Amino acid sequence: MRALAYTAMVLGGSAAVAGSPFVANHGSVDVLALSRSIADERDHVTAVELAAWIKERRPDLRVVDVRTAEEFDAYHVPTAERIPIDSIGLSTLRPSELIVLYSEGGAHAAQAWVLLRALGYRNVYFLRGGLYEWIEQIMSPSLAADASPKDSAAFAKNMEISRYFGGVARASSIVPDPVLTLPRQSAGGSTSTGAVARVRRRGC
Repeated sequence: MRALAYTAMVLGGSAAVAGSPFVANHGSVDVLALSRSIADERDHVTAVELAAWIKERRPDLRVVDVRTAEEFDAYHVPTAERIPIDSIGLSTLRPSELIVLYSEGGAHAAQAWVLLRALGYRNVYFLRGGLYEWIEQIMSPSLAADASPKDSAAFAKNMEISRYFGGVARASSIVPDPVLTLPRQSAGGSTSTGAVARVRRRGC
């Protein structure tokens, strides 16, 4: 169902940009190739993968937040820069860069992914679960009480990354809240306890 939904999004996005002079000068949109990327799940990355790239300080990484200025100022992923979705085609992003897009719940980032792919970018992904996934998996991860040894080992490894960003594990008995409280973020990018915004699992 997710693949079908995103395919519909691709078709809509392709139609929206089909008349653009910029796109016309860069060839036609290969909808079939985009659909295959979606079906093969080559269109997105996980929060843990993104966190690892940031921690490694990959020189080619560009993390792009497509939300509003108010939302970005309230909280954003470390190293992220804000590029509104309606300005994505006029940005300074380069095809040689590893581009990761995110929004609150993932939908707008997925749409921005379509636009960039239509413009010829190939090394671009979006954070499927959006900022909610970042908060849930990196800033406040949890492990089920009945987790398998494999899952426990993976959790321990991921906690190393989580602690790098100031994450704190929560009790495994807590059921994930569809509305998460975001940590307070200073102008320098550091975080501390305190609610300044909330993000919904199914937000854009």
